[in-house]
Amino acid sequence: MLLFPASGKPEGIVLLSLSFSYLRRAMTVAKKEIVMSGIRPTGYLHLGNYFGAIRNYVKMQDTYECYFMIADLHSLTTHPDTRELRDHVHRVLAENLACGLDPDKAALYCQSHVPETSELYLYLNMLAYKGELEKTTTFKEKARLQPDNVNAGLLTYPVLQTADIILHRARYVPVGKDQEQHLEMARNFVKRFNHRYGEIFPEPIAFNFGEELVKVPALDGSGKMSKSENQNATIYLSDDDDTIRKKIMKAQTDSGPKEPNSPKPAYIENLFLLMKLVCDEAMVTKYEQDYNQCTIRYGDMKKQLAEDMVRFLQPIRRRAEEIRNDIRYLKQVMEQGAEKARASARATMELVRQAMGLNYF
Repeated sequence: MLLFPASGKPEGIVLLSLSFSYLRRAMTVAKKEIVMSGIRPTGYLHLGNYFGAIRNYVKMQDTYECYFMIADLHSLTTHPDTRELRDHVHRVLAENLACGLDPDKAALYCQSHVPETSELYLYLNMLAYKGELEKTTTFKEKARLQPDNVNAGLLTYPVLQTADIILHRARYVPVGKDQEQHLEMARNFVKRFNHRYGEIFPEPIAFNFGEELVKVPALDGSGKMSKSENQNATIYLSDDDDTIRKKIMKAQTDSGPKEPNSPKPAYIENLFLLMKLVCDEAMVTKYEQDYNQCTIRYGDMKKQLAEDMVRFLQPIRRRAEEIRNDIRYLKQVMEQGAEKARASARATMELVRQAMGLNYF
């Protein structure tokens, strides 16, 4: 992909010419706290992505200064073949927009369209050590899964992730349990930079917008839904109506409880969790009572869940398809997001270069 050009607005030029002390003071006094998150354009977005992340992003954009990134550079560590990358980026962007993200409120941008990311990534690599990177749980897991492609990008993934976050001097980072180690490493890199060069970056912290994170289970009870694995047990935002119905009707059940008020097996609890996400409260209560009274009919329950799931996802899918077909609009959104992200990035990198003594005139 081509890098989008820097904004030609006069205020951008004025900003870059400001003194180091003024820039530092100006960036410290922000109107809104900054939130940053990213998603790789690999696989398909699913119900877990929506309820575990995107739904909260839509709420955050009204309260915080938000930067939401499509992590196309990160995807290269595991998916070096880029022939389908363009389509994947367009799909992820369209689905985020269809779920309610507003490009006039939040910066929606591609990682590769902000070259300052790569510059900061390089500087941070000088503060990251081989031993600690090799101990990262995700690195060991990825290296196990792709032993013939244990590349340097895979090893330094947490460093690039740190650059993504602190490039906007973000304070809050919505992350799941699997990313907590990376966020702790990000704080360590920030501490090292600030100790060596001066207090430039805030230490990022995990953030869930004050609500309990929702983990959407796979339909077969084998864990959570996945973008690229366990596809028959995952409900994707792009699934058509019949596919949704078929997947839910195949969900694991049993012959029903033998005694009143019996505890639910995990795979049955999963179905009730899905009902709570998309069905009316009265309908959930009905099937809870049926279960406790040993009169539940799982076939009826799954049919109800399937129809409610179709009603919930159908408008998102249709809107995403409309957006994907509007290439001009997608380009406009990416350019707009890149312009906002680069304005933030340029200001940060001016501070970084001054702090590191890399401005020689």
